[in-house]
Amino acid sequence: MPALTLRQKLEILADAAKYDASCASSGTSRRHALGTGGMGSTEGMGICHSYAPDGRCISLLKILLTNSCILDCAFCINRRSSSVRRARFTVDEVVRLTLGFYARNCIEGLFLSSGIIRSPDYTMEQLVRVARTLREDHDFRGYIHLKTIPDASPELVHEAGRYADRLSINIELPRPESLATLAPEKDAGRIEASMARLHADIAEAKDARRRFRSAPRFAPAGQSTQMIVGADAADDLSILATADGLYRRHGMRRVYYSAYSPIPDSSSRLPPAPPPLVREHRLYQADWMLRFYGFTLSELASAAPAGRLPLDQDPKLAWALANRAAFPVDVNRAPRELLLRVPGLGPKVVARILASRRHRTLRFADLARLLASPARVKPFVTTPDWRPTALLDSVDPLARPRQLALFG
Repeated sequence: MPALTLRQKLEILADAAKYDASCASSGTSRRHALGTGGMGSTEGMGICHSYAPDGRCISLLKILLTNSCILDCAFCINRRSSSVRRARFTVDEVVRLTLGFYARNCIEGLFLSSGIIRSPDYTMEQLVRVARTLREDHDFRGYIHLKTIPDASPELVHEAGRYADRLSINIELPRPESLATLAPEKDAGRIEASMARLHADIAEAKDARRRFRSAPRFAPAGQSTQMIVGADAADDLSILATADGLYRRHGMRRVYYSAYSPIPDSSSRLPPAPPPLVREHRLYQADWMLRFYGFTLSELASAAPAGRLPLDQDPKLAWALANRAAFPVDVNRAPRELLLRVPGLGPKVVARILASRRHRTLRFADLARLLASPARVKPFVTTPDWRPTALLDSVDPLARPRQLALFG
């Protein structure tokens, strides 16, 4: 069989990387771009588009070093027993591709993952070589996100953090027993131990940077992870409980949720059909409620009957309808934590409300000017000129709305 061209490798290894959702470059300060001018974005093989919290579109070259793997995880398209077409980049090829796309303003950085070849240490060493070559030999100042190998030596992972902006270690599944069943060569305890070491290294580097300006940077955008949704029987509350623990124990910057996608010749241990994609979306919404809106897991339980988030309502609205006694909220008197629980009010709008009401009493028209959808907020708030008498329990514009008594 003739050797693959660089373009053929890119086609295979960019497509193989699409299953990894943990690709975002928010949370780090932007490095000075090489040359002059801003960075653009384009469509092309291996280029993914992520969004920072400020809405900025960030383009990354997203590829695998190789889709060959010595492991046989049942849920992975690149598992050892899979019949997919295999390819492998050399370190120099990844460097050349990254610099080429970057110089043409197609990307702002690199997301690099890999199947495990030979051993975890050998694979991790190859990933580190790519980042080190870009930084030291080519003065590359773009963003680098490396997917680390849990069983690789701590020394190699630490070296990766010196060159990468973000590191990630996939926890894969929300329950250790599911991982033992579907990926018996992986161990949930070892994965968490790697996360803990990485968290300690990041905290130590931040402390050193506070005390000494010359201290080296170490993964300044922190660490992230990914869970597959729907490959096992874990319900939404179990998934969110695992994510909440990772945020608290390991200072995780982001937990990504990836809906299970059936793969060719899949194991009978896997479900035959994927979960609804909206389930993944609801998990992200609930994740934000935990991280930015002050909700607890026990509070989310009231909006998730039998552990499942409703698919036809966002979880914040579902919580509000299940806790009608908390409403309506007085826009001019309620503290920040109560305003954040109003469907339709986010942290930025709440901050503007708090700033505005220091100077004047807000009427509903004032509130409406701050919102994209005032009608969504109207049943849950009061102002001097507005007080609701009923609460809609339907958000489907095609459904016939039914009224719920607000205080009954």
